[in-house]
Amino acid sequence: MQTPCIAACKNSGGICSGCKRTIPEIIQWKNMGEDQRRDIMDALKGETQTHQCEGCGKPSQCDISAGKLTCWCFELEEREISADLKSASSCLCRSCLEKQPIK
Repeated sequence: MQTPCIAACKNSGGICSGCKRTIPEIIQWKNMGEDQRRDIMDALKGETQTHQCEGCGKPSQCDISAGKLTCWCFELEEREISADLKSASSCLCRSCLEKQPIK
């Protein structure tokens, strides 16, 4: 079974600072189907995206924009978005969101 884990695990408000998966994604990984795991890995690598992150310009994925009812970021602790990013019209990528302080 493939995994994006790089063995640098640290829970950063619901995001693993190593692989950038959410804690529920990590917990449910072994029970997910291959397609679901591949979708997450593709999003982590930037191979699937819905927009460019307004924080860093890298590929980013919003599950709602992709047609789902909820987004991966709903599983995270709420963040205090910095003033320079508050006007962003779309979601931040996992790396930029992880850097925002927890409320």
